[in-house]
Amino acid sequence: MSWTNKGKYAILNSYFRATGTPTNFYIALATSAVAPTVDTNTFGQLTEIATGNGYTTGGYQLTRNATDFDVINEDDTGNSGSIQIKDVTWTASGGSIPDTGNGARYALLTDDNGTVGSREVYAFWDLGADRQVSDTQVLTLQNLELRLQEPA
Repeated sequence: MSWTNKGKYAILNSYFRATGTPTNFYIALATSAVAPTVDTNTFGQLTEIATGNGYTTGGYQLTRNATDFDVINEDDTGNSGSIQIKDVTWTASGGSIPDTGNGARYALLTDDNGTVGSREVYAFWDLGADRQVSDTQVLTLQNLELRLQEPA
């Protein structure tokens, strides 16, 4: 998991300046065509997987609550705090996910801007390889964690 600089800025701006925070967040899937980095600002800088068959444009909606962000921890020994996202699943129906093209290589945490390409990317996870599931199979992202940690 990596925070983008946009994500770091959004956390600080929201918490310390009490600016508006998104009503919802999204977990979206991107291909390996362009790898996200700490300098990625918007979803439009990346390539979303093809939609259809159970995956919709913009990804899976998360609500800001204790159900969707279901585990939170303070670790005094490791000097960190973390929050975990509930398991996110997509079931392929009528064909594979993605419908065409490259599989999902990255999961992204974005805001809820109505224009998907303008959604701010706050964090990302490398899935290690392109992921694709066939009709009736389930793609599950389990225990996605957001961590804030002081350097040792």
